Amino acid sequence: MTTKNHEWEITKPKKPVIEWLLNGDPAIRWQVMRDLTEEPADRVAAERSRIAAEGWGARVLGMQSSKGNWGGEADARNWLCTSYTLLLLKDLGLDPLSEEVRRSIGLVRDNITWPQQMGGLPYFDGETEPCVNGWILGVGAYFGEASDRLMDRLLSEQLEDGGWNCDAPKSRRSSFHSTICVLEGLLEYDKAKGETAAVTEARIRGQEYLLERRMLRSLSSGEVIDPKWTSFSFPTTWHYDLLRGLDYLRSAGVKPDERVTEVVGLVVTKQDQNGKWPLENPHPDRVHFDMEGVEGEPSRWNTLRALRVLDWYSTGS
Repeated sequence: MTTKNHEWEITKPKKPVIEWLLNGDPAIRWQVMRDLTEEPADRVAAERSRIAAEGWGARVLGMQSSKGNWGGEADARNWLCTSYTLLLLKDLGLDPLSEEVRRSIGLVRDNITWPQQMGGLPYFDGETEPCVNGWILGVGAYFGEASDRLMDRLLSEQLEDGGWNCDAPKSRRSSFHSTICVLEGLLEYDKAKGETAAVTEARIRGQEYLLERRMLRSLSSGEVIDPKWTSFSFPTTWHYDLLRGLDYLRSAGVKPDERVTEVVGLVVTKQDQNGKWPLENPHPDRVHFDMEGVEGEPSRWNTLRALRVLDWYSTGS
């Protein structure tokens, strides 16, 4: 099927691109099988089970200290590295019920608390900034440690325009970065605990904050807020970009409308002649090792995410 729109079109991925994706890490392969090739559930589950035992997932799990953190005992900010790491493990898609994951998450739960200046609570109850708390709610929910206390706090911090901002209450205008982090967390909470009216309403308001601004534009001037958002990065950590925003809408089951047409077109135009997407704008935030090549080279992460976003848009669901 080909979907035409304006001066660009969406076509089905070429067989060599799918084969290239399937030659990647288990974390890539199982998501390709689930989202693009629609393999039987048992085959998808079997591939997913390999993440904790080999490749990127096993390597990251093996870097955890006996105290539950990542980043080194002498790192005064290892809570940040630990949070980035847990967010990455969620994105890799490890099976939350696997023995390796239960052991790892148990170490975090039983050993890590936030510093007193950041609230002093157990790790999965969160700290003080909504962007970080969005990650924590999301990884906690995904790995079986969903915090009702943290969910309630995030709902209470939603701003009048529908989003969130780590600089609130000083700032009453929402941040795309904070908002996407919280939306992803609330979505994982909904998946883990079942949808509730309060969480669903908050997510809809947050989604509308992004959609009303067409995923990148100022509501008042119509200008692009930050040109960097048109570059696609992975891992994303706390940073918003268009591909991250669209992939959230897809995973949340939001029906695409004309407000995403412009940015979907931007995704299409970044596809190279071989049907792949490059790695762009790698962030300086701490990650343990490079999963892919250098900036500008084809990226399996970006290609996987772009293809499933385009499929979501072209099918209308």
